[in-house]
Amino acid sequence: FKAPCRDHPALYRDLLRTGRVHWIAEEPPAELVREKMMECHFRFRHQMALVPCVLTLNQDGSVWVTLVKPARAITPGQFAVFYKGDECLGSGKILRIGPSVYTLQQGKNREESPKKEEIDKIEPAT
Repeated sequence: FKAPCRDHPALYRDLLRTGRVHWIAEEPPAELVREKMMECHFRFRHQMALVPCVLTLNQDGSVWVTLVKPARAITPGQFAVFYKGDECLGSGKILRIGPSVYTLQQGKNREESPKKEEIDKIEPAT
């Protein structure tokens, strides 16, 4: 799929999964172990702005990363780097990415259409 423009919704995603994360100070951070999730920031390109996210720890040491707002052009093979304030917590290779904003919008549109048709069947227009 080639997006028609740089800001097309198909380029934006808000969910990804990494491989096993390499943690720097704590392996993994105590808060993440205790709560099974942790708010922090992440980036996947050098010098990009940090994006707020929530990490969910998986048993194999990988994490699901849920972004507060979708980010553009996340690609498997890149590295997700996690930060808490100025401290770099660690990084993991991006293995999987969730559905694009475009796909999610298409799904919502598909879900809404049948409901209207069903309503029309129940209450015929007069």
